[in-house]
Amino acid sequence: MTSLKQTDEDLVTSIEAAGEELSRVREAAASVIFGQENVIELALITVLAGGHALLIGVPGLAKTLLVETLGTVLGLDEQRIQFTPDLMPSDILGSEVLEESESGKRHFRFIKGPVFAQLLMADEINRASPKTQSALLQAMQEHHVTVAGERHDLPAPFHVLATQNPLEQEGTYPLPEAQLDRFLLQIDVDYPDESSERRMLLETTGPTKHKAISVWSGEQLMKTQQLVRQIPVGESVVEAILQLVRSARPNSENAKDNLSDMIAWGPGPRASQALMMGARAKALLDGRLSPSIDDVIELAEPVLKHRMALSFAARAEGVTLPQIIKQLTAKLD
Repeated sequence: MTSLKQTDEDLVTSIEAAGEELSRVREAAASVIFGQENVIELALITVLAGGHALLIGVPGLAKTLLVETLGTVLGLDEQRIQFTPDLMPSDILGSEVLEESESGKRHFRFIKGPVFAQLLMADEINRASPKTQSALLQAMQEHHVTVAGERHDLPAPFHVLATQNPLEQEGTYPLPEAQLDRFLLQIDVDYPDESSERRMLLETTGPTKHKAISVWSGEQLMKTQQLVRQIPVGESVVEAILQLVRSARPNSENAKDNLSDMIAWGPGPRASQALMMGARAKALLDGRLSPSIDDVIELAEPVLKHRMALSFAARAEGVTLPQIIKQLTAKLD
């Protein structure tokens, strides 16, 4: 009994210490990215939960700068891939080249592609062909790639932060549902408020420009990711997650007020896992000892929006997914 009590005390101490460290991480990122506090928080939740994120927003909202800043602040090796229609899978994963030694013996040597990074930015991911997009599927899920039948492990930690422009959809390839499901969160990047834009205007056009500083390391991040998994979750939160995800599926026994008629297809079990990990990570980021139902409600839209589709009837009536998700979360007990 004494040992268990000591373990609980150690967990509380670790959570409190991690919360203080994460405050410094958030402040370091916010000193470079102005007016996007919610985006920074969701991106950190994604990384702490060990997942990947899809950032959607119009050009000029600092999506690229956000990824670069997080890489610096978290002390991660960061790479960037600009997705274009002519990009090939080998441009991402790497390829084998034939070399000849001094003795005349020939052999293949694998040259690693940019996917071999701890933080990978996939810029405008929907501009590449489906064949190239699918090259990331194995990497995102399995954390290794297979080239010419040989397995190559990716660095740890490994996270993909992809960006997508909601405008200019001509010549783009929508991400398939299987790949969208690999993203823990879909983060919508909106315009900053007036005071943040004023601060941005003054601080980024002067003689000096503030640069991000490293306050963490990959080793610290992995230890904290393990800590996230140890955070206890109350039964009421577990039930809220199950009720929310299951009610978001068409023809579900949990559906209420005929909302399931508005849904063409809904989230699978991976959405439940994402909500559980996201709620734990948010609690740690806020310095709390356990997540609450409010965390589930707050993360519902970024977790579910890219894992659902509206029915024809819903689209005809002008219903949107955020409206559906808001109605579903309002019914949580």
